[in-house]
Parts: sequence; structure tokens; C-alpha cells
Amino acid sequence: MRFDVFSLFPEVFQPYLEISILKRAIQKELIEVHTHNIRDWATDKHHTTDDTPYGGGGGMIMKSEPVFAAVESVLGAPPACPVILLCPQGELFNQSIARELASFDHLALICGRYESFDERIRQHLATRVLSIGDYVLTGGELPALVVMDAVARLRPGVLGDNEATDDDSFSEDGLLEYPQWTKPAKFRGWSVPEIMTNGNLGEQLKWKRQQSLIRTLKNRPDLLEKASLTDKDRKFLREYIEEQDSLTD
Repeated sequence: MRFDVFSLFPEVFQPYLEISILKRAIQKELIEVHTHNIRDWATDKHHTTDDTPYGGGGGMIMKSEPVFAAVESVLGAPPACPVILLCPQGELFNQSIARELASFDHLALICGRYESFDERIRQHLATRVLSIGDYVLTGGELPALVVMDAVARLRPGVLGDNEATDDDSFSEDGLLEYPQWTKPAKFRGWSVPEIMTNGNLGEQLKWKRQQSLIRTLKNRPDLLEKASLTDKDRKFLREYIEEQDSLTD
């Protein structure tokens, strides 16, 4: 899978790409990342990539000319791959979108800076606008890394021998992941739940599912509205909620 990233600060990406899972994926040629400095396509002597907004207002706006020139010079016109604009006003990025994007062999990511983009970039160049949360960052570089990391790990072979994404939080069933422990069984007087050490896989799987339901109910109850729940799941949640209500009466 190939990522083409367009940014005013491409040097931001290299340190993260040189560690851990993404580094191994690049070495194995499972993914490749190409960064491009938008400023290289600015035509004036100062390599200007921003200007004041029409209609007034604070901040500077990223100019359309260098962004279009950069993307089309690398990818062609129109680009044959999805072109994603990272912007706080975009669609909220989630695991479902990550799975969707992982089905492509080529993605382009445009990182903003300054106050905003010229709207023509959004309307006529980007094919999708994504946000990683309801907050504002100084640029789109961190969101681009988030998207690349989330998408790349879903590609075959990237996680190697530890390839197990079905139980991750926000996996296909839409629930948060259950709590997990490792050795030692007792640490500072805190013990791993007995059910996780009794060797009964059937009981453990049932308990994990229940813990996943409880954790989602407590921390992200909004996810339950779209989660894939069985009748047993719903019955367990009803009984759990009734039990908790009785404890507070």
C-alpha cells in the first residue's frame, strides 16, 4: 500500500516511520510512504503557500495553486486514488473508515496549516475530508499519522505474528475491548481475576464478552446503539443495569 502525504512540514513524519510496526512494514515493502513539501510547488520567490482571506477575518488561508500543483504533479489530474484532506470540519475518523480505506492500495493525504484551506481544495481536489476529533491542532500532520497508522495495521501482514485486530476496541462488533492482564498473576497485592487463570476457555470467552459490554456501557454508551449485539448481550446488559440501579437505591 502506498501513502502520498502533502505537507508544509514533511520532516515531521520520518521519526515516527522509523520505529516499530510501520518501520517493519516499510522494510518488508508492505507499505510505502512518500512525503512531499507543498512549498516546492509555490511559484513566487518567497515560496508563498498562504494568503489573507476574502471577506476579512483572522488567520491565513492555504492557497489553492501550490496544493493543486503538488497533488496533480505527483498523482496526475485527476488523481486516480482517494485524496483525503485532514481538517477539523471533516467527517469523524473511526475504525470503520479505517477498514474502508485499508481496502485501497493507494491513498493521498493533504495536511493543512494556518487558519484553513481555500475552499476550492475541499470542493475540487479532495475526495474526502476527515477529522480525528472535536478539537483544533496546529496542522494536519498528526492527524495524517493517525490515519496512516490505523489504516496500515489493517493491511495483511503488517502486524506479523501478532495479527489480531478482531478483538480491538471499535472492531466489527462496535464494542470497546475487554480488560487484559499478563504475568505476574499478583502484583503489589492486585491479582488477575481467577476466571482468567482457571484454564476454562469457554468461561473466559463469555466473561470477556461481558466485560466488553460493561466497559462500553460505562465509557462509551453511544457505541451500543450501533453495536452488533446478540439477544444474550441485551439480556446481560438489562440485568447488569438493573443490578447497578438496585445498588444505588
